Amino acid sequence: MSREEPTQPQAQARMVELLQALAVDEGYTLTALPGVRLLRSDRPLALTPVLYDPGIVIVCQGVKRGYLGGQVYQYDPQHYLAVSVPVPFTMETEATAEAPLLAIYLHLDLQLAADLLIELGERAGSSAAPAQSMMASPMQGALQATVLRLLEALADPLEAEVLGPSLVRELYFRVLTGAQGAAMREALAMRGRFGRIGKVLRHIHAAYATALDVDALAAEAEMSVATFHEHFRSVTGTSPMQYVKSTRLHQARLLMLRQAMTAEAASLAVGYASPSQFNREFKRLFGLPPAAEVARMRRSFALPAPVEGAVFVSSH
Repeated sequence: MSREEPTQPQAQARMVELLQALAVDEGYTLTALPGVRLLRSDRPLALTPVLYDPGIVIVCQGVKRGYLGGQVYQYDPQHYLAVSVPVPFTMETEATAEAPLLAIYLHLDLQLAADLLIELGERAGSSAAPAQSMMASPMQGALQATVLRLLEALADPLEAEVLGPSLVRELYFRVLTGAQGAAMREALAMRGRFGRIGKVLRHIHAAYATALDVDALAAEAEMSVATFHEHFRSVTGTSPMQYVKSTRLHQARLLMLRQAMTAEAASLAVGYASPSQFNREFKRLFGLPPAAEVARMRRSFALPAPVEGAVFVSSH
């Protein structure tokens, strides 16, 4: 007899059960698959500025809500989030100890995505919709089934090693051919003006600690300064120099979390010449001075104090 496929409610309940067992502790749990992490949070998170790397976030229990450019992106058991370029926005979550937030985060493997794009070619169709930096899309049955099989594989070390990579590839396929796959493919292919802005964003994230100015960034995008401003804001929801500043401040917060750096050391490491200016701008973005914000992050994400060799990851 063939195995009977679970209904969507049954699959959802099974995913929650597996995540409860795999992500026992609060915070992030690394898996046997590079780029795949599990998240558990037993408490809600108030509005917090975050900087998302490109990736896919699948929430199996609880709710995450992102605010960017006047739009609200809700990702929950019925919707997943796809982020095509690094974008700063504000996030909040719903979670309790009785019903913790349980999620899967896949850091975007650009090589894997590129290989799939080549294989898909023109067969996946096209879209008149403009490419977007982030989008919340419905969790369809085929994608849910792939996520369930991935979690089942992660529960078994041998299956994780042997079957895991192909299941991650299948999950990428489902996203790239799903409800908003066409817009996601446009973003990943870095076509047109979106592609030029994406190239600049990669440059900013590689060189945020160096001197950056709008004229040089516009030249990198092969645009006039006015056109660059317009298209940069349409992709990221902010101006180029505000984006550079936000990137530096987020990176400094991570350095203080990961390496127990002082605010002054972190400010210098990310390119600030004036620690006092750094402190002012840090408080303006995060609402708290550096030391207080780092302490809040540890409480919110149940992060221990850093020890030698420890690495903490950014939140999603």
